[in-house]
Amino acid sequence: MKTASLSSVRALVMAGVVALTAPGVHAQTFERSAPGAVGLSAEKLALATADLQARVDAGDIAGVVAAVVRDSQLVYAEALGMRDIAAGAKMPFDALFRTYSMTRPITALGILMLHDEGLLDVNDTLHTYLPQFADQQVLVDAGSTDVSATRPRQGDITLAQLLTHTSGLGSRSSALYRTHNVHSYDQSLAQVVDNVAQLPLFEDPGTAYRYGLHAEVLGRVIEVVSGQDIGTFFQQRIFAPLGMSDTVFYVDPARTERLATVYRPDDSGQLLAHEMESIPVTEPRALSSAGVGLVSSTMDFLRFSQLFLDNGRVNGEQLVSPAVVRMMAENAVPEALLPIGSGGYWRGSGWSLGGMAVVLEADTYNHTVNEGEYWWDGSAGTRFWIDPEENMVTIIMAQISPASGNGFRESFKTLVYDAIE
Repeated sequence: MKTASLSSVRALVMAGVVALTAPGVHAQTFERSAPGAVGLSAEKLALATADLQARVDAGDIAGVVAAVVRDSQLVYAEALGMRDIAAGAKMPFDALFRTYSMTRPITALGILMLHDEGLLDVNDTLHTYLPQFADQQVLVDAGSTDVSATRPRQGDITLAQLLTHTSGLGSRSSALYRTHNVHSYDQSLAQVVDNVAQLPLFEDPGTAYRYGLHAEVLGRVIEVVSGQDIGTFFQQRIFAPLGMSDTVFYVDPARTERLATVYRPDDSGQLLAHEMESIPVTEPRALSSAGVGLVSSTMDFLRFSQLFLDNGRVNGEQLVSPAVVRMMAENAVPEALLPIGSGGYWRGSGWSLGGMAVVLEADTYNHTVNEGEYWWDGSAGTRFWIDPEENMVTIIMAQISPASGNGFRESFKTLVYDAIE
């Protein structure tokens, strides 16, 4: 693949002459600094850039945007490769990406904001807000789709269990949910959640970690408690205060030319445009998915992430309390349910009330992380890490399926951390 030069937008950002946020009273901003000013080697960061370019040239990914903030200083910002190969469009620094599961931490933050204000409590039962969940049964066999083979549920689902994937709900890709068309974009969020309530749980609440469709249900709780649709709540309570002007459910015509194409390699390794599922993000649709529906930019997720390293403050103003920051950042899965998985990083991770994995055992990861770091990613090749120990946010955005992209994200993270002096 042909090497692409940086876009003019990215070049201006690097020169420090373009604002790094949309205009706004509270919008999160970043000063541009040389890496050495915050203890990073510019020469070693250049190796991270060279590795990304090599990944583009090899066809592992079509294009990529990556950034690093340390001590609130933007010290690394790169845009490489192509946004759209067929159109010959280079990747701009302000490209938009389908973030998929990186939507979940934003929904979790919304719940914790309402908790902070006393409008709900994370230990409340779900049926307090959504009565349709009061009488859910449990599958006798969690691997079955036979909804007639159920037993009474032991215990009630709490909001905290939804936040930590320990409620007994399943994945939207499970056979049970697919059979009953639980999750589709021609249904409203309320309809999707009603579909979930009508089916049995996979196990009793609080008895196992099962990554699943919890954020959709939490999104509906936000709507019921706030009296706003999820899109309006996000915009008014999170996006506008943080200056996240490019985080949207619907990519309008003014933004379309910045939307990166998703690619998948064919049998010969050639990247071809790929529709992972039918999500018409450039068209209004019924479902504003609180679990996987948002499109965003690298800078917007930097703003979101920096909120927690700044202990809930945005440009000197408290947006959320330090208590919410701790809930976002710390493992909340009970010891009895750990480890949350048997392979790879799952063996050494917890899960926070903030909808993110938490590093408990760094040596289970195949890339450099610190214990206490929290992070998550999306199934089209996006990922962000928040590291309190290094006071650093690392973000990388691409659009590739499968999301692994031959390990480009892990390699980038390790090379960035190799640059710490």
